[in-house]
Amino acid sequence: MWRTIDRRKNGVRGLALLVLLAVLVLGAAGAEVGSRGAAFAQGRTKVTVALDWYPNANHAGLYLAQARGYFAAEGLDVELYTPADPTTVLQTVGAGKDTFGISYQTDLLLQRAAGVPVVSVAALVQHPLLGVMATQTQNITRPKDLVGKTVGYPGIPSQEAFLATMLEADGARLEDVNLVNVGYDLVPAAISGRAAAVMGAYWTHETILAEREGYPVDVLRVEEWGVPDYYELVLTASEETVTERPEMVTAFLRAAQRGYAEAAAEQEAALDALAAASPDLDRAVETQGLALLAPVWTDEVPVFGIQTPARWDAYAAWMVQRGLIAADLDVSRAYTTDLLPVPAATPIASPVS
Repeated sequence: MWRTIDRRKNGVRGLALLVLLAVLVLGAAGAEVGSRGAAFAQGRTKVTVALDWYPNANHAGLYLAQARGYFAAEGLDVELYTPADPTTVLQTVGAGKDTFGISYQTDLLLQRAAGVPVVSVAALVQHPLLGVMATQTQNITRPKDLVGKTVGYPGIPSQEAFLATMLEADGARLEDVNLVNVGYDLVPAAISGRAAAVMGAYWTHETILAEREGYPVDVLRVEEWGVPDYYELVLTASEETVTERPEMVTAFLRAAQRGYAEAAAEQEAALDALAAASPDLDRAVETQGLALLAPVWTDEVPVFGIQTPARWDAYAAWMVQRGLIAADLDVSRAYTTDLLPVPAATPIASPVS
């Protein structure tokens, strides 16, 4: 299935503390997750999570955590859903209409610059997933090979900046290619020859779709050609939620961490949870996608969700250089590292590349 949509309250602290205390007591008593979840059948805190796209391998840890009762064990009644318009996720989260939302590091910084009060509370993946994709018959193995050719893309300005950076890293310029807006028909554009290559393909999804159609592809990953390493997907909350309900955020993240750790280790079980929530799921595609994604959830970090100031600062500096955001944007307010559960004395690397 080709992509056809853009990928782009107040609780009571006392209740959250009681919920966490109850979990600890039940855990010490050796209660199973199911019975702990039942203990919270009354009075759970309602939480909504707006997804960035339809349920897919990137969300496997959330659906497995939900299926196994890990959110319930934290006293949370979690609803995972795909909005009618996923481009509005950051707005609904910032306005408090959704508790959490999955979005993109690029978009979060753009929305912060526009005054939307959203904060990243965890990184879903540790590296970019975007790249330039071309069928192998095009013989495009480096950005300079795109010179004089048509490149399709979804019409997103930040992706023009990605492509320009990649070309410049290889001694070429954006003006050297014919850039065409093909919307989100990236796979059809690439395999039909309408474009020699497409910018914006996920190497965990579009590549799989193209090869299942019988078209082996080459991919140029953005971070390998001049774009700073960044977090493709992030879990976001509003400034108000982060400030007023920190215990709830930490409880959610604790359950999510467990879900993603088990999804990586038990991929068939994670796919079962996804399929139960999304009957139209293409299991064959998501099986391949999950195998590619699972290592990226925790690459170079000890636990799921970690994000570092160095990574945020380096990527924001690139966005400033490319004219995507103003230099006076306070990047430190765009994310928090304070609410993610991390084992004591765990060394955390600060990759900048």
